Amino acid sequence: MHIFSLPARFPGRIFTAAAALAFTLALAGCASVPPPDDSMNLAQSQLQAARDAGAADYAPVDLGFAQDKFQQAQAAMAERKYDEAASLAEESRADADLARAKARLGAARAQIQGRVQEIDRLRAEGTQAEAAAEAAEQQAAAPAAASSSSPAPTEDMPAPSSSVLSAPPPGSGFQTVPDNTPQPASGSSTQGGQP
Repeated sequence: MHIFSLPARFPGRIFTAAAALAFTLALAGCASVPPPDDSMNLAQSQLQAARDAGAADYAPVDLGFAQDKFQQAQAAMAERKYDEAASLAEESRADADLARAKARLGAARAQIQGRVQEIDRLRAEGTQAEAAAEAAEQQAAAPAAASSSSPAPTEDMPAPSSSVLSAPPPGSGFQTVPDNTPQPASGSSTQGGQP
């Protein structure tokens, strides 16, 4: 007798057990994992939220990963590989969340950088306005100092050249006029009459 031979006294039980096993497997096949529609919808909404947040500009690599995994999840759904589709949809959702977070961070950094540049521009304008006000104040104070009672300092001038020191030619320049008025005599008086 063989070890694997069936005992002759239980032929009906083996058939019943085989039928029960086949029925259980058929039932398990019909009751397999349902399509992960909720996971797919959630992943798709997260992808759209990442796009809306600007992930294409600030986190294109992470957004690309999320889109690729979502496409793989759609392909798995078409092949009725629901476990794989659910797993890929979850990975796509996580990558989309990461891309959205990086996009928000990038947008915040860009906004901060813009404000820093605006502050720098305003500081430069303030410095220029301050310098202009100081210059105007100094310019206004300079004429007031010149008109004050203290004499303005004079600078020494160089001596004129020798050609200027010579006598001017006749008829040019200042000339002295002789005094031709008669001088009264010292002994005569001019009081009360003619001399």
